[in-house]
Order: sequence, then structure tokens, then C-alpha cells
Amino acid sequence: MSDTKAAAPGADLSLPVKLDALPPEVLAKAKEVAQSIKIDDSNAIIQYGVGAQKNISTFADSMLQTIRVKDSGDVGQSLTDLMFKIKDAGVGDLSSERKGFLSGLFGGVQKFIAKYEKVETQIDKIVDQLDSSRMNLLRDIAILDQLFSKNMEYLSDLDVFLAAGQMKLEEIKAKDLPALQDKAKASQDPLDAQKLNDLGAFVDRFEKKLYDLKLSRVVAIQTSPQVRLIQNNDQALVEKIQSSILTTIPLWKSQVVIAITLFRQKSAVKMQNAVDEATNELLLKNSEMLKQGSIEVAQANERGIVEIETLKTTNANLIETLEETIKIHEEGRAKRQAAEVQLAQIESDLKNKLVEVKGH
Repeated sequence: MSDTKAAAPGADLSLPVKLDALPPEVLAKAKEVAQSIKIDDSNAIIQYGVGAQKNISTFADSMLQTIRVKDSGDVGQSLTDLMFKIKDAGVGDLSSERKGFLSGLFGGVQKFIAKYEKVETQIDKIVDQLDSSRMNLLRDIAILDQLFSKNMEYLSDLDVFLAAGQMKLEEIKAKDLPALQDKAKASQDPLDAQKLNDLGAFVDRFEKKLYDLKLSRVVAIQTSPQVRLIQNNDQALVEKIQSSILTTIPLWKSQVVIAITLFRQKSAVKMQNAVDEATNELLLKNSEMLKQGSIEVAQANERGIVEIETLKTTNANLIETLEETIKIHEEGRAKRQAAEVQLAQIESDLKNKLVEVKGH
């Protein structure tokens, strides 16, 4: 991260640290660190604040590891499985048993209880998994509390290095740089000019180093609400699991018991209603069959062997056949007569042609 795009919303990394706003203990540590910075040490900038930055990196790795080993996805799947299992043995199955009124009344409860016992065993296994996940989530919440405290410590360390670096830069710009500039101008010694140039380069590199530390500080600041967000999600999952185990399952079981009891209480009424419905249905079907049969017999008796419409159609077809036959004969006779005339003409033409040929 090397630009201000990584900063928290509203953060300006170009602004100096407000030293008067720092806690006294942080300010005291910053002064000690500032006094230990050696401007003539080429490695001073390279190593400056590396420990604090490394802690931030290590912290990020530990956060990533925590997220990787979390089983919140398994928790979500277990809760989904629990919902489907409860629906799979819903009390509505009691009232939807319609495979014959006798099997519905006498076999419905037994089938439902057998199905319920099977589903209950599966649900108990899911509950055990959820309870284990709940314990893991509670441990994760405790670990995240520790990570949050560590992050705040790293943030405090960065504040110390940032404040110390700013103090040192202010001191160099106010004292060391003007002194070297005056000395280089007065002496015209190339060595003095080189020292001035080296100090300028030190200041430039040190400012860039402090900028990087500010970026790391922004990361630490952003990490704190992220840790709390993960904790809140874990707590919400724990509450959901507890609600499922302590409220949803007992309520579901009690509703099953109530439904079975009510079903048995109403079985006699349902039996009588089923018998009445079957009797009425049988009577209706028999009356329909009697009505239809009587109508068909009456129609069969009143019907003649050959219907008049059939005779009319047959007679019309016969007349049409005779007419078509006569027409075809007449057309054939006319065609033959015309052909005979043409044959006579052909024969005459042929004879004339032969006579003509012999004359030559």
C-alpha cells in the first residue's frame, strides 16, 4: 500500500500528527524514540518502525487464519438442514393422509409417529452439531477479543513511531538543515555540501517512511471495526443456534404432541363423516347407473332395425350410381363415333398418298 486510496474514509495522510492530542505515556515514549534516531546511520530509516509494521502483518495473518478455520458455513447448513427436517415431519401430514378413509384414520397416526421418530433422531444429531459449533463460535469470540486488544497495542506502537519521526523531522528541519546550509555556504567545502545533500536525502526518505507507517496505521484503524463485525456475526450465529435449540425444537415437539392428541380426539367424528360420505357417494353412483341404464334400454327398444335415414341415403347413392353409369356409357359411345370418323379419314388419306406415289 503506497497511496492514499488505502486510507480510511476522511483520512488525510499528508497531515502531521497532533502531538498535543497524544496520551502522555505515548508522547513520552515518542520522545525517547526520537532521541535514539541517528541521522548518520544509513540503516536507521530501513529499520524504523519495522517491528510495528511486522506486528500488523502478523496480526493480519492471524485474522486470516481465524476466518479460514471458522465453520460458520457449516452452521448455516446445519440450520438449513434443521429447518427442512422440521418441515419434513410437519403436523400437516396428519390432516393430509387421504389414502382411503380407514387407513387415513387408523394408520395415519402410526405412520406419522414412525416418521416423526425417524426425523427426531436426525434432528438430535443436527442439534449436537449445532451445539458443538456454538462452543467453537464462543471460543472464536474470545479469541477475537484478544486480537482486538493486540491490534490496539500495535496502533499505539505506530503512534509512538509516527510521533517520534515527526519530532525528529521537525528538529532536523529547524536546526540541523539550517546549520549545515550555513556551514556549506561559508566554507565552500565539498564535504560540507555532501553532508547537506545526505541530510536532505535522509529527510526525504524518512518522510516516505513515515508515510508508509501512516498507511499501516490506517490498516490497523480499519481492522478494529472488522474484528468487531466478525464478532457480531459470530454472536448472531450463537444466538440463532441457542434459539433453535432452546426454543424452536421444544416448541416443535410440543406442537407435534398436541396435534397427535387432537387428531385422536377427533378420530370418531372423522370416522363417522367418512362412512357417511362413502354411503352417500355409493347411493349417488347407483342412482346415476340406474338412470343411464334405463335411458339406454328405452332408446334401444324404440330404435328400428333399419333406420329411415339409412334407407334414404342408400337410395340416393343407388340413383347417383345409375346416373353416373349412364353418363359414362353415353360419353364412351360419342368418343367411339368420333374416332370412327377420324379412322376413315386416316384410311382415305393413306390411300390417296399411295396412288400419288405410284403415278410417279
